[in-house]
Amino acid sequence: MAQTFSKSTPKLSPQDISILALVVLIISFIYLITSHFTHIIGFPLDDSWIHLTYARNLAQYGEWSFRVGIPSAGSTAPLWSALLAVGFLLNLAPYIWTYFLGILILFFLAVLCEWSVRSLIETYRPKFPWVGIFIALDWHFSWAALSGMETLLHGLIATAVLILLMTNSPRYLTLGLLAGLSVWIRPDGLTLLAPIAFTIFFNESDMRSRLKALFPVLIGFGSIFLFYLLFNLAIGGTPMPNTFYAKQAEYEGWTKISIFTRLGRMSLQLFVGASLVLLPGIISWIVKSIRARMWGSIAAILWCLGYLYLYTSRLPVYQHGRYLMPAMPILFLFGLLAFAEFDKSKTFGRYHWVGQTIWRGSAVMLAFGFLLFGARTYAQDVAVIETEMVDSAKWVAENIPAGATIAAHDIGALGYFDDHPLIDLAGLITPEVIPFIRDEARLTTFLNESGADYLIVFPWFYPEIVPNLETIFVTGSPFTLALGEQNMTVYRWKSP
Repeated sequence: MAQTFSKSTPKLSPQDISILALVVLIISFIYLITSHFTHIIGFPLDDSWIHLTYARNLAQYGEWSFRVGIPSAGSTAPLWSALLAVGFLLNLAPYIWTYFLGILILFFLAVLCEWSVRSLIETYRPKFPWVGIFIALDWHFSWAALSGMETLLHGLIATAVLILLMTNSPRYLTLGLLAGLSVWIRPDGLTLLAPIAFTIFFNESDMRSRLKALFPVLIGFGSIFLFYLLFNLAIGGTPMPNTFYAKQAEYEGWTKISIFTRLGRMSLQLFVGASLVLLPGIISWIVKSIRARMWGSIAAILWCLGYLYLYTSRLPVYQHGRYLMPAMPILFLFGLLAFAEFDKSKTFGRYHWVGQTIWRGSAVMLAFGFLLFGARTYAQDVAVIETEMVDSAKWVAENIPAGATIAAHDIGALGYFDDHPLIDLAGLITPEVIPFIRDEARLTTFLNESGADYLIVFPWFYPEIVPNLETIFVTGSPFTLALGEQNMTVYRWKSP
C-alpha cells in the first residue's frame, strides 16, 4: 500500500490562522454588504426560515414544532436547528448568530483543507496558506456559509471523515461518531459508513483485524444514530424526517430526464467558478490514487462520485447545486492536492515555470472574479426571498383574518412571520399530501376537505389550480420579474 502521509506535518502557525480568519471575514463582509445595498440583509432560501422557526420554538417553548403545540418532523437537520436555537437564547437571532455559525464553519473548513494538504504532500510547506484561501474564496462555500442552512456544516463533517481516511487515521471510534453526528445534520450522512468500511477492508490485513477495526466504528455510529431514529419516530412516526420522503415524491419527474442531461447540469454547477482550473488536478489525483493503491483516497473518491450521482439521479440540480455542495470540498481538495504536488515538481523540466504561471494565474483570476459573481448572486437570491416569501408572509400576518387556514408550498417565512393555521403543500409539516404531492386534482380535493381559506403559491407551480381562483395580493417583486418569473400570489380559496 502506498501513501503520501507525512508523519512530521507542520502545524499551521498563528499567522496562517490569522490570515485565513481575515480572509473569511472579508469575504463575508463583501457578501453581506452587497446584499444590503442590493435590497436588504436576509437569507437566500425560504428553507432557512424553516430551520429558524424550529429553532425559535425550541428556545422559547422547549418543543420541537413548526407551529407551536403541534410537534412535527419537518426539519431535515435537527442538529442545525438546535444550534440556531442558541441564538434565540442569546438574543442574537435570527441574523447575527446564524451568520456567525456559517462564518465559523467556513473558517474551520479552510483550516481543515489547508492542514490536510500539508499532511498529504510533504513538499507543500507554504509561507502563505493558499489552499485554505482558495477554499474560503470559492463562491459555493461563501454562499452556503451565509445561507442560514446546514449545507456547509454537513460538508465540513463529511470532509473531516474523508480526510481522516486519506491520512490513514486509526481513530475508528472518532470516525463512527462523526458519521453518526452527520446524520443529525442530513440523513445522507449514512453514506459515510461506506468509505469507512471500504478503507478498513483494504487497509487491514485479515478478517480479524477488519472486524476489530469496524467494531468501534459501529459503536460510535450506532450510539448516535439510534437516538436519531428514536427522535424521528417520537416526533413524526417515521424513522426519517418528512423531508426525506417529500423531496423524492415532489421531484419524481426529474428522474424521467435523461441521465446524461442531469449529469451535464451537475457538472455545470460544480465547475462554475475557480473550481474549473482544478479539473485537470482532480483527474490527476484520481489516477495517482488508483495506481498507488491509496485506499483512503480511493474511498473518498468513490464516496464523492457516488454522492454526486445519488443526488443528481434523485433531485434537480437547482439553487446553485446546494444539494451537491457537501461533496464539493473533498472534490476540490483532490485538485488542490495534485496542484500542490505539481507546484514543487519538475514535470515540464526547465519550462515547468510556464505551467506554474498558467495555473496560478488562472486560479487567482477566477477566484477573485467569482468572488464578485458570488456576492452578486447571493444578494439577488436574498432579494428574491425577501420580496417574495418574506413580504407575502408579512402581508398575510397583517391582512388575513385570524384563524383562517392557509395552504402554501413555501412555508418557511410564513412559519416565522405569521401564525395562521397552515397546510403545507410540500409535505414537510403536512405529510398527508406526500402520496399525491404533484397531483393537482387530488390536491384540490384535499384542500377542500381540509377547509383551506387561502392559497399562496407561484402561479406557474400549479397551472391547473390557480386560473379559477380570486387573486387578492401579488408581491410585485421587481427582482423576480427581472428574472422573467411570476410573482408569488395570494388567492382566495373557494370550497364547493
